[in-house]
Amino acid sequence: MRRGLLLLTVITFVTWVGTRMTTVALPLVALEETGQAWTTGLVGGMAGLPLLTVGWWGKGLRDRLTGGRALAVVMGVNAAGLAIVPVASLTGQVGAVALCVSGLVTGVAGALLGPAERSLVSDLADEHVARGGSTGPAKWLAWQDLAHRVSMIFAPPAGAWAVTVLGAGSLLWCQTAVVALAAIAFLGVPAGGTTHHEDLGGAQGEVTPGRPVSALAVLRSHPQVAAGVLMAGVGGVCWFGFSLGLAVLGVEYGMPGALIAAGMSGYGAASVAASLLVPMVIDRLPRMTAMLSSWIVLGAVFVALPLVVPSLAGIAVVAAVGGAAMPWCLAALNALISEQTHGPERRAAFTAQTVLHSGGASLGLLVGGALIGWAGSEAVLLATGLLQIAAAIGGAVWAWKTRPLGVSAAIAWWLADSRRP
Repeated sequence: MRRGLLLLTVITFVTWVGTRMTTVALPLVALEETGQAWTTGLVGGMAGLPLLTVGWWGKGLRDRLTGGRALAVVMGVNAAGLAIVPVASLTGQVGAVALCVSGLVTGVAGALLGPAERSLVSDLADEHVARGGSTGPAKWLAWQDLAHRVSMIFAPPAGAWAVTVLGAGSLLWCQTAVVALAAIAFLGVPAGGTTHHEDLGGAQGEVTPGRPVSALAVLRSHPQVAAGVLMAGVGGVCWFGFSLGLAVLGVEYGMPGALIAAGMSGYGAASVAASLLVPMVIDRLPRMTAMLSSWIVLGAVFVALPLVVPSLAGIAVVAAVGGAAMPWCLAALNALISEQTHGPERRAAFTAQTVLHSGGASLGLLVGGALIGWAGSEAVLLATGLLQIAAAIGGAVWAWKTRPLGVSAAIAWWLADSRRP
């Protein structure tokens, strides 16, 4: 099991590095081949559509993605989608259609891969512990998140360097090859087995085996998970306040690009630093407390940012506080899902988390520009910060009110929020 878990972590790291490098190259290829700036965002925009709707079209597929072989097929589809643009470039046929098709294919694969990988990590970690291992799902998921976050630091500059040396088209071919190799590597990852919990009949709210599990039913059965997913969803929607808000503020203060660069640098560096600590303490971390406090801190950061503008050092420091808080709330939510759900329920919960957090971020970016134009950057930062604080407090209160009653249920609730090392 440990070998499969290590392989999954390495695959996560390598594919995310490639994805971030491709983000640099793809708009350049689109602009060079079409000469039209509006085509540069087609792949990313179309990739968001499957993500937002995966809860509907992916319901029957996610319960088949329980092992490395199944994930290898999905990763192979991802490689095929990535290859569309460089192949079209060879024939001079890069246009809106090719870019949209590439975005849809990679979007479908990405919407399935993210939740499936986290579910498989949890399943394999459960088996690892059952066989006498000491590292459970929460810690392995934290290592996976660290692999994801480390790529934020060096992959974009590496992509810019590779574009200069190799060219944008060559970089896309390299990314396609890396993803194809990742698909082959998935063949070495075993399937997750049936846990003892499932043998006893599954978790509360789990439906008849063989039928797709409703993500909504899972969230209703697990108030803590639902509260965490709600906080993550609101945080995703509000992210545009930080990214677009600082970008627009920089223009307003005559410092285009400077404010967002300072904010992203502080946020990213602190996020990676905190992610190094999370695996060491995640097994002793109170889940609801971590989610509540982290989202409140991030909301407070949004509120505080207008107070330090236009100081680049001030923005970097304040943003770093938010970056340091983010890994804890996501790690706590991943841990809750892995501890309170199993089998189809687990896959449905991870899908809900992905749709609301990542899909929410896409929706926020879609409407965020118009909101900033209407209300102003500083007002939007204030509003999105307060909204995150309200969602964190409201979600925690709701989860507490909907907890099961009785002494034994209260003990179970307490144990769910404080894991023993």
